[in-house]
Amino acid sequence: MNHIVTVQDAVTAFQPWMEPTDAELDAIEQEMPIILADVDLLDAHIMTLDRIPTELDNRRIRRARRKALAARVALLNRADASTTGGVA
Repeated sequence: MNHIVTVQDAVTAFQPWMEPTDAELDAIEQEMPIILADVDLLDAHIMTLDRIPTELDNRRIRRARRKALAARVALLNRADASTTGGVA
């Protein structure tokens, strides 16, 4: 006979008093352009799920993909500039 037992850490890991730290909120804020660009890319792909993509759909997907890549590059450049002090 197998007994079902809960693990106390897993049950109490997400208490309402446990809020994200300021560092975690700052990290989310820095990554927000990437998150929004990825949402736009997903929206562009979702619009073409039930039909054959038109040329306009393909342009929309390419534009969203470029926007997502540009957001990632911008974040990496900011992180690189902060670690090198802005000197290349």
